[in-house]
Amino acid sequence: MRSGVIAQKVGMTRVFTDAGEHVPVTVLKLDGCQVVAHRTQEQNGYTAIQLGIGRAKVKNVSKAERGRFAVAQVEPKMKLAEFRVPDDKLIPVGAEITADHFVVGQFVDVTGTTMGKGFAGPMKRWNFGGLRATHGVSLSHRSHGSTGGRQDPGKTFKNKKMAGHMGVDRVTTLNLRVVQLDVERGLVLVEGAVPGTAGGWIFLRDAIKKPLPKDAPMPGKFRLAGSNAEASAEAPVNDDEQKEG
Repeated sequence: MRSGVIAQKVGMTRVFTDAGEHVPVTVLKLDGCQVVAHRTQEQNGYTAIQLGIGRAKVKNVSKAERGRFAVAQVEPKMKLAEFRVPDDKLIPVGAEITADHFVVGQFVDVTGTTMGKGFAGPMKRWNFGGLRATHGVSLSHRSHGSTGGRQDPGKTFKNKKMAGHMGVDRVTTLNLRVVQLDVERGLVLVEGAVPGTAGGWIFLRDAIKKPLPKDAPMPGKFRLAGSNAEASAEAPVNDDEQKEG
């Protein structure tokens, strides 16, 4: 199991295949996605890496957080997230994960926060059919109708589908195919739609229901701080080890 990445949703476009067919894709950008810290079994009870992305203003970062970024020797990040990994899949602190961490053709799982729709009625929120257009129905054609029984059960059950707040939910879309990669600009083009608004943060990881390609770099593809060359670790990497790509 490899680490995932944090990306920013740029928007949607399309690419053309050699046969002239167009494929709708979502453009995800990895802009300075760096390893900020490690979580170890000895200190934290689990093994994971903490990633950060985006440049945060120093005035908006607490003093304690600035100290943590200083220890890792990275700029303050706007978004942080942890990804569970085995002990032998840790990526060095300060390394920047590049777009070729993934392989063209592989499947990924994408997690994001859906667009907020505000207060929505049952027809928009749950795809209800609505009430009849005539025969006694007036001024409530788009309502949800009855919400419960009479004396028995004498209440409305929990989780009843009704009008209410719609959107702003954490949603994971499974098995989206990686169509193209642009390593220089840090772009990953994923087939299909991705939950969230343009500019929102997206969590991208290897698909759990599809096999990982054999040519996928282990534990990942990254660029060490102070080096323009990319590195792909084939063996466990510790914090004290120096690796040149």
